[in-house]
Amino acid sequence: MVLEEKINTFVLLGEFMKQFSSNEYKKNENLPFNDLYFDTCKTLIDQSVSHNGWFTKDQVLFSFGSWSEALVKENIEKWLSAYDLSNESLKTIGLILAGNIPLVGFHDVIAVLVSGNKALIKLSSNDQKLLPLLLRYLTEVAPDFKERITITEEKFDSFDAVIATGSNNTSRYFEYYFNKVPNIIRKNRNSVAVLTGEESQQQLEALGEDIFRYYGLGCRNVSKLFVPQGYDFTSFFEAMYAYREVIEYEKYANNYDYNKAVFLMSNYSILDNGFLTIREDKNHASPISSVFYEYYTDIKEVEQRLNADKEHIQCVVSAQLKEKSIPFGTTQKPALWDYADDVDTLKFLLNL
Repeated sequence: MVLEEKINTFVLLGEFMKQFSSNEYKKNENLPFNDLYFDTCKTLIDQSVSHNGWFTKDQVLFSFGSWSEALVKENIEKWLSAYDLSNESLKTIGLILAGNIPLVGFHDVIAVLVSGNKALIKLSSNDQKLLPLLLRYLTEVAPDFKERITITEEKFDSFDAVIATGSNNTSRYFEYYFNKVPNIIRKNRNSVAVLTGEESQQQLEALGEDIFRYYGLGCRNVSKLFVPQGYDFTSFFEAMYAYREVIEYEKYANNYDYNKAVFLMSNYSILDNGFLTIREDKNHASPISSVFYEYYTDIKEVEQRLNADKEHIQCVVSAQLKEKSIPFGTTQKPALWDYADDVDTLKFLLNL
């Protein structure tokens, strides 16, 4: 397959997904094969919460919208311009996908296909419906991809490399089973925000998006705040009020009640606004419905701490306080060139 064909195919996939980026599905009559897949996709999205209780319709629509914005020709060409994609090695790449948020493994699949390789996919039990449908549409548009995509429930037995995403616990097994082939093994990571106390209300409200999107289940969700000594959390809580409706979702509310009770029984000192608790803690990974915070006296302390813990951190959010930090409100809209764990997946695939 020539590169231009692949790019055009992914552009069409992005246009297909754009139809489902808001509650008002807007059918694009000009899309090829749309009549075959539009209603099925709409039904799957509407029923998504029955397959995974955390995949509410709003969260799935947000994921579709984010991907439709990423998969435009300008973005795809910018992403691929840094690589030599003239050759296709057609190696088989085993992909073990996570399922914590909708379509979380989609980028790995796209990277494998655009690099001229074959994807052998093992789906997470938590995200088994949406990705297969999108891949069926993809192969309808570009039939050459059919021989390059395999979804299996069996144990991998023939592959040239592996990209596996899991927890710190499962990563040990991945490292053992796949140590004889080139691999990328991803573990637990969390994201942090660095505040100065001078953030605007708009910036703090955007930070709420980084905290609450996908109910905080993603590695790009902010779970830890670094704040200056004596920081007043009043403005922070006022900004978080915009997300108060999160407590109306039963699964989130149950986690809020449980984790708050655990904190109180453990005699932790917490601040609470009725749907979010925050407490001082040096760890990066906080429970659902909670955010940890840590004081600092000098921003250089934070830089040193983040550099020391870089293997555990996915994103740093700030008002440009740290190199490579990203703006408030953008963690869940990564660009195609924003690689998980800062490992260049395409470079890995092309160097096999």
